[in-house]
Amino acid sequence: MDHVLHIHTQFDEPYLLQSLIEKLAARRMDIGYGKEQVPEDYLADETSTTEAYVSGTISVEGSDDHLNIPFVTSFIFTCIKSGDDENYHLNWASSLS
Repeated sequence: MDHVLHIHTQFDEPYLLQSLIEKLAARRMDIGYGKEQVPEDYLADETSTTEAYVSGTISVEGSDDHLNIPFVTSFIFTCIKSGDDENYHLNWASSLS
């Protein structure tokens, strides 16, 4: 028997969250890895990771049911600064739950 579920996650205020995470990451001390010499066509990246609590809603939709489940959980966000760029940019996030 085949069952199809559609799962959608929506963060509360995602643009505010992204701005907050990038500012937190940029406050870290720049160790200088981003300025290291690397082979041609490569960029040295400076990374910064921070943990933050996130809230949102998980929507699960099946053939007969639809559930909206609010959540608050901890995530780890990693920002990267490449080459001569002065700003960190959010690259990925991982849920800790």
